[in-house]
Amino acid sequence: MSDAAGPEASAQAALELVQDGQTLGLGTGRAAAAFVRALGARVAQGLSVRGVPTSDATEALATEVGIPLLTLEEAGHLDATFDGADEVDPNLDVIKGYGGALVREKIVAASSDRLYILVGDEKLVDQLGQRGKLPVEVVPFARSLVQRRMIELGCKGIERLDESGASYRTDNGNLILDAEVGAIDDPAALDQALLSIPGVLGTGLFVGMTDAVVVQHGSDVEVLRRG
Repeated sequence: MSDAAGPEASAQAALELVQDGQTLGLGTGRAAAAFVRALGARVAQGLSVRGVPTSDATEALATEVGIPLLTLEEAGHLDATFDGADEVDPNLDVIKGYGGALVREKIVAASSDRLYILVGDEKLVDQLGQRGKLPVEVVPFARSLVQRRMIELGCKGIERLDESGASYRTDNGNLILDAEVGAIDDPAALDQALLSIPGVLGTGLFVGMTDAVVVQHGSDVEVLRRG
């Protein structure tokens, strides 16, 4: 899918998975933003849903388009989360976090009965890690320790910077180390190894969490379901 095609077709297809009265997790990023806008238009037509945003940016957009919002504490249980991804493998495992919201996204996804991922077909890979980057959210105090341990695991962690050249900060106030990786043979094992490092709050590896992926091929859409 070219950037010119945009994610609107996949967003419209994902709306078919939404039912009246549901509470939804609202992801972060380009595809998720397209879904939020499409959902807002449907809310304006009378659809009754509530949303839990995964980032400050998504909260602002959802408010702008008129989606009623709850905190995760207020919502408790979520029916489904709709989000984007940076890579999707044949098992429907994904890498997320290029947009910086990986920990909140994983918490909201884990609070949901279903996780639906929206991507363009350029995000489909044979093995996770093929695009060369795995985001890891880290407590600032632990940066040097985490970077040393990541090197020992064979995935050097490069601190992400913002547009001004300062350390990038997540909505949680933490750093992101982008691990330099190639194709990952065992995503679950790497996820656990990284999480065992003191100061690592989460990784962009979402293993065994996705229920379906809505893939946009130009103006056409395909839905891939786990199993």
